[in-house]
Amino acid sequence: METAIIVSILLYLFSTGAYIAYFFLQRKRLQQAGFILLLGGFVFHTAALGLDFARQGHFPATNMRETLSFAGWAIAGVFILLSVRYNLKILGLYAAPFIALIMVIVSQLPDEPAKTTQLFKSVWLVAHVTAIFMGEAAFALACGVGILYLVQENSIKTKKLRFFFKRLPSLDLLDSTGYGCIVVGFTLLTIGLITGLVYAKSVWGRFWSWDPKEVWSGISWLFYAALLHERLTVGWRGRRSAIMAIVGFAVLLFTFLGVNLFMEGHHRDFTK
Repeated sequence: METAIIVSILLYLFSTGAYIAYFFLQRKRLQQAGFILLLGGFVFHTAALGLDFARQGHFPATNMRETLSFAGWAIAGVFILLSVRYNLKILGLYAAPFIALIMVIVSQLPDEPAKTTQLFKSVWLVAHVTAIFMGEAAFALACGVGILYLVQENSIKTKKLRFFFKRLPSLDLLDSTGYGCIVVGFTLLTIGLITGLVYAKSVWGRFWSWDPKEVWSGISWLFYAALLHERLTVGWRGRRSAIMAIVGFAVLLFTFLGVNLFMEGHHRDFTK
């Protein structure tokens, strides 16, 4: 395994430790250390992906190992951007171990050279995969925010879990952050689906072929479109929005992993 990947995994693991320590001890320096370590992991991770791209001559997302690695990179990048935007320090408690887990799994997968064709060198494919993964990363973080919201809401209602109440942000901040994650994710997912349609047309001669991955991607898009519509028109906020963010991410996980493992289709060939 490349040195850059090993270093990034170690930094993600150290970041996880720092965020866990921050959660219990509430020392600002621990949170700052966690963020800096995760940022460092992201830099080395980016370097590893860049080296793979240069070495192989194609976008590094052609098998399960590369795809999971790119997913981890996307979550780290979106987390860094959203941390700057919303200053939700505690979200690292969810993001850092999630990224670290993904990368540990990556380290256990075989590093086999991918069999690629000219299909993997299309600019439309690069745009499609990048937008989709960044969008799904935002949805993954929305799921994390939703979990934190439910924990905080429960601690307020029961008045028993004061440990969490003192360490988690206000419900308003969690709700607005979760909404921001979903807006970003939905925008990127839309861009990813559009570029995917263009790519499909250029490769297979049709925009839509009812491939299982296409169908479930469409279902995911409709789910989040309905969530945003209900929030804007009916006022779905708070607990309901948090639960829907968690359910939506479960749908995405099936789209990302379940479809490849259990259903046949031309997308499956990309991640073998």
